[in-house]
Amino acid sequence: MIYVLVVDDLQPICKRYENYINKDADMKVIGTAYSGEEAVEKTCALKPDIVLMDIEMETRTAGLDASEQILAMLPKTKIIILTVYEEDEFVFNAFQLGVSDYLLKNAAAGEIVSCIRDAYNNCSPIRPVIAQKIRREFQRVKKSEQSFLYCLHIITEMTQTEIDILDLLSRGYSRSQICKIRYVELSTVKTHIKSILKKFNKSSTAEVIELMNELQIFDYIRNISKNMPFNPKNS
Repeated sequence: MIYVLVVDDLQPICKRYENYINKDADMKVIGTAYSGEEAVEKTCALKPDIVLMDIEMETRTAGLDASEQILAMLPKTKIIILTVYEEDEFVFNAFQLGVSDYLLKNAAAGEIVSCIRDAYNNCSPIRPVIAQKIRREFQRVKKSEQSFLYCLHIITEMTQTEIDILDLLSRGYSRSQICKIRYVELSTVKTHIKSILKKFNKSSTAEVIELMNELQIFDYIRNISKNMPFNPKNS
């Protein structure tokens, strides 16, 4: 017997799911909850095999918050997210938390029962919309990692003076202020900046700084500097 907890803030929806599920000889609804907070309490008390969890209840992310708490305390519990829109970004966030599957709220009785059985047997399919989101996320991460490594490679080719000047520019100092800080002529600072732009293949320092900030390279370098020597080429 597969024991199910139904969670939705609308009682008629809970009743509809309960009717569908209880018609199957292998399944039984052992409780209903109408909020994320109640879902956590009843899951801990009743220990259902499956939780049908609405996303938006007392708050916009109540179902996700409850799912995160439940899976932290009872990781073997299978959670199926209930959603209105298949493209809802919350669905992908739910999978990142570790839910087993999702259902559209207007799903037919047979689909609901099948989804519950698949989750119980650890064979929930990766639906096309989720697979597409996962592929995009992998592409984003790969691109970010490649850019991060690319920037680090460029930095190892920079002189310490160039790194210092780029760091000062990122902190909002003007070129004339940098001249006073480093006791050098403006022409010297311009020469270093020209070298920086050439190494990054950029037309302005703003572009370089934007890239460095986006990848948090400055934070990375500063953290390294605190813990160990950072040894680019000397000026």
